[in-house]
Parts: sequence; C-alpha cells; structure tokens
Amino acid sequence: MSTTHPAPAAAPADDAGSTRAPAPARAARRRPRDVRALRRGLRRRSVRARIRARRLAGAAVSAWRSSLHVRIGAITMVVAGTVVVIVSLVLFSQIRTQLLSVKEQAAVDQAQAGVVYAQTEVVGIAAGDGASVRATLERTVQQLLTRGGSAGSFDVVMVYRTGDTERPPAVSRPGIYPALPEGLRAGVAGGAQYSQYAMVPNASGQARPTLLVGSPVPAGASSAGQIELYYAFPLDQEEETLSLIRTTVAISGIALTLFVAGIGVLVTRLVVDPVRRAAGTAQRLAEGQLEERMTVRGEDDLARLATSFNAMADSLQRQITQLEGLSQLQQRFTSDVSHELRTPLTTVQMAADVLHESRGDFPPHVARSAELLHEELDRFERLLSDLLEISRYDAGAAVLDWEPTDLGALVGRVVDGMSSLAGRHGCELRVSSPADPVIAEVDARRVERILRNLVGNAVEHGSGKPIDITLAANRTAAAVTVRDHGVGLSSAEAQHVFDRFWRADPSRVRTVGGSGLGLSISLEDARLHGGWLQVWGQPGLGAQFRLTLPLTAGADLTSSPLPLRPTIVRRPGVRP
Repeated sequence: MSTTHPAPAAAPADDAGSTRAPAPARAARRRPRDVRALRRGLRRRSVRARIRARRLAGAAVSAWRSSLHVRIGAITMVVAGTVVVIVSLVLFSQIRTQLLSVKEQAAVDQAQAGVVYAQTEVVGIAAGDGASVRATLERTVQQLLTRGGSAGSFDVVMVYRTGDTERPPAVSRPGIYPALPEGLRAGVAGGAQYSQYAMVPNASGQARPTLLVGSPVPAGASSAGQIELYYAFPLDQEEETLSLIRTTVAISGIALTLFVAGIGVLVTRLVVDPVRRAAGTAQRLAEGQLEERMTVRGEDDLARLATSFNAMADSLQRQITQLEGLSQLQQRFTSDVSHELRTPLTTVQMAADVLHESRGDFPPHVARSAELLHEELDRFERLLSDLLEISRYDAGAAVLDWEPTDLGALVGRVVDGMSSLAGRHGCELRVSSPADPVIAEVDARRVERILRNLVGNAVEHGSGKPIDITLAANRTAAAVTVRDHGVGLSSAEAQHVFDRFWRADPSRVRTVGGSGLGLSISLEDARLHGGWLQVWGQPGLGAQFRLTLPLTAGADLTSSPLPLRPTIVRRPGVRP
C-alpha cells in the first residue's frame, strides 16, 4: 500500500512571471540605488550652491568696480573696524589686568590676615591627638569663613602634615582640596606663600576659574607638624564683569564702525553726486541735447566745477551750432550748384552730341576736339550726379528700395558691363561664385553701383593684371571681394581711400573717367544697407575691397563669409 504526499505549493510569481527574490536581497539591491540618488542630490545641491556663490561674488565685484560709494564704504568700514578691534583688545587687556591685579592683591592681604588669625588658633596644637587636631582645624576654617574679607566670596582649606603623613584636611566645601595644583602645594610645603589661577569645581560640580592663595601657618615650637592654609576665591564676579565689558566694547565697536562708515559714505555722496550729475549732463550733451546744463549751488569747489562745466557746454554749443550752419550751407551750396548746372549742362551736351555725330564732316583736329568734348561732358555729368547723391546722404534723404536679389546674377551684369573697360586696359576679369543662387534683400541699383565702382577702381590701379571677383555667403551674410594685383596701397593710404576726392598719387591722371566720389558713395551705400565696405592693401601686392551685406534687411552683421586679407598673401618674414 502506497502513500501519496501533497506537492509543495509553488512560490508566487511576480508581474514578469519570475520568482520573487527574498526581502533581504531586494533591500540589498535598493540600498545602492538609494545611495546613488543621495549622491546625485548632494551633487546637485553643491552645484547650485557654487553657482549661487559665483553670482554673489560677481555681483560684489561688479558693485566694487562700478560704485565709488561701495568702495569708500567698504574701505572705511575695514579701516575703522581694524582700528576699533585693536583699541578694544588693548583696552580690554588693560581692564582685565587691572581687575585681576586688584583681586589678587585683596586676596593676598586677606590670606595674610587669615594666617595671622589661624596662628593664634592652632598654637600648641597636640600632634598626637587626631581628633583634637581635626576639631581645631575645622573650628578655625569656620571662624575664617565668618570673618569675611575684601576679596569677595571664598572657601578655606587647612591641611595638617607631620613629616610625610598628612591628616585629612578641613575644608569649607568638598571638592576643593583635590583640585589644588601640585605646584601650589609644593611651593607652600616649602614654606612660602604662593598664588595661582586654576579651574576649581563649584558647588554644582562645574569647573570655574578660581584664584588660589596658599600659605604655611606657624604652629609654634612645641608643634611637630606643619599646617597649610589655602584660600579659594572664585572669579565669577570678575568673569561677569569682563563679559559685560567685552559685550559693551563689541557693541560699541560695531556701532562706531558703522557710524564711521556711514559718515564716509555720506561725505562721498556729497562729493560724488555732483560728479554723477556732471557725467549725466555730459552724456546728454554727447547725445545731442545741447541745452543741458548743471545746477549751480553755493560758491564752493563743486559750484565752481558746475560753472566751468556750463561754460564749456556753452562754448561747445556755439561751436557745434556754427559747424552745423556751415555744414548746412555747404550742403545747400553743393545741391544748388548741382541743380543749377544741370540745365546748362543738358543744353551743352545736346550741342556736343550733334557735333560728335557730325565729326566725320570735320577736319581731323576738329573731329578730335568734338570727341574730347563729348567725353569730358559725359564725365562732367557723372560728377554732377555723384555730387547730387552725396548731398542726399549729407541731408539724410537717401532711402533704399529693398527687394530680393540674386547677387550672382548682379555680379554677372557688372562684369559684362565692365568687360569692355577692362579689355581696353588689358585686364582679365575672373569671377568665382557658388553654384547655388545667393539671394539677399538689397537695393539692387545701389549694390550694382558699389560693385561698378570697385571694379572700375581695380581696373584703374590693376596695372593690366587679372582682377579676381569672388562671391560667397553663409547663413546670415553675403560678401563680394574685388582683388587687383597692381600697385597696392599702404595702411596709411587705406585710412583715406574712402575720403572724397582723395588720390594716393595727386599727380596721377584718372584713366577711367571717375569723379573721385565713387568710393565715398559706395561706402555710404554699404552703410545704408547695414553692411561693411573694407579695404586691404600692400604696396606692390595690390589691394582687395570686401563688401559684406546682410541677407535679411535690417539684420546685424557679426562676421563675413570671406576674409579681408587674401589667403595667398603672407606677412613679411613668414615662410610658407
């Protein structure tokens, strides 16, 4: 007959179908995760604390650099605090020394009086009768306590010693005798009076600073033993007095430091505020508010400063007004002359066109004169047009006609238009541009005029060598460089190349019929677009002009897609 046993129950499965681990194992796995989480939390708090500390330090440094009030207040507080601390330490040390000296003198005097009294009580004490000795000592201790003294509260200990044998001492309070220092007892045992500061427990068992004075008590010739008398003067009252003095000195020092710092800040404010008002007035004057003046109060140095500042402002206003008047007169003169010359020039040009068309019927020298007249009248007309354009810029009347423009196609039109001029001078125009269109929101007419002026200038100074025109763009800007390999220009000449009617060589004759205003107008056109027009040059290595324009109207430029200095040109002394 067989017996069937039930199968053991299966362990419950978790959500994933696996056997659940024992509780200690799960706790052991959670413990490292908790530690890591705690470490991450501490690390985040530490990072936040460092960031907060850096911000506070940065704000403090900024306030120190930007505010004269803060600097003078901080310096005054540090100096005053240092002086107050030094004076307080010296004063506290002197008070403490004097207070303890008075206490010690009173304690010594009281101890000496106690010795005299105790001597009268213990004369003829019986050395062999222990009970009589102890009774005499305890009675003397109690009588000394009742006598009091000028040194304040005290406790008394009397010790009777015969040879190396010491009887139990008579004490006014337990716990004093074990706290007597060995050095003090040794000195008294030697027959001299000694005093010493030590920590002695009070009635509640707390160690308190105490002045101990010990003296031997002569017991007479008949006594074979030696009696020692010890006084213990607690310094609680002196400690309270010193604590009160310390607190008073600290509070007074802090108040004095703040008071001196406040006076320094107040005096600084009285001096700095007029200077700040002068700085604000000067800033408003620089912004064009020429009627701004400082208020004059009193007759001191600050009042004289305000008076001198106002006199300077009056002089500047007069001179600026005169210069503005002259500038307006010059602008009006240029504009009026240009307009007035426009009508007779048109008439003369019509007559010159007739003569130029009929030059074949004239003798050779007359035909040549007609050609020269036609060319010079064309140049004169361009000069008038440039003068009118400059007058518009001076008057602030120039405006842009924004429109999306393919700069690659615009460069192509300029090259096509200038190819005949370049061919006459033996120059080759080489263009490099990206394959994708470069679209920018610009005034196409003005940008084309800039490029024509740059290419014409390169042809004039290129000495018949090739001229490289490069177009490039990035996400925010487009740039065009015009590079010639002619005579070049120095850094000093580059500072004046955009000046009106400026020539590097005054004796050099213009060969392309320019008016002398092309680069000046080009610079104004570039600025009107919010762009840059820059130049690099080196004598004998040619020059390169770079025009940089934002792709979006009104955007600010931060960089240019093309370098200003050609990459193939190296600085002198640098080897490839």
